Amino acid sequence: MKKILTTPIKDEDLESLNIGDVVYLNGTLVTCRDVAHRRLIELGRELPVDLKGMAIFHAGPIVVEQEDGSFQMISIGPTTSMRMEKFEKEFIEQTGVKLIVGKGGMGPNTEAGCKEHKAVHAVFPGGCAVLAATQVEEIEDAQWRDLGMPETLWVNRVKEFGPLIISIDTKGKNLFEQNKVFFNEAKLPIIEEINKQVRFIK
Repeated sequence: MKKILTTPIKDEDLESLNIGDVVYLNGTLVTCRDVAHRRLIELGRELPVDLKGMAIFHAGPIVVEQEDGSFQMISIGPTTSMRMEKFEKEFIEQTGVKLIVGKGGMGPNTEAGCKEHKAVHAVFPGGCAVLAATQVEEIEDAQWRDLGMPETLWVNRVKEFGPLIISIDTKGKNLFEQNKVFFNEAKLPIIEEINKQVRFIK
């Protein structure tokens, strides 16, 4: 059975989730990346979108404006989450955001933010940007359009958006960091065996 999160997301919706779990999202998903993070944290500007209980997507989508002024999502793929790492703890604290979606892992700052404020980070599979656009039912709003298309806050209504793989849970556990430890340990005997085979090379 699919695990579906619906915005506004409550703490209790997230507490049972563990790293590696797969979830889908219904409701509101706001694209929010580098400059929006900087404006809030470094410049102290209030976000024009209320993110309390909501989900953000580290993404720079391709959007087409229609003749009637509405917008159509063409492609919406994740961008590297680690770029937002230095801002994310304060961002979670100040906005009340509950689900952060992006590409790749995040670090200790985000782990602390997720643990203290009951939020999660999830990974959307790379290479599926056009598929993701089909899960956007409607673009309901667009804020800070002065930043250009990739950095605009696109407010999307989504239906079963995913799959989203939980990479940091509310306990602060980090799937990417755990995997690094596991794979680093696993590779040691393999490296030793290879070294035996190539010792003759000077």
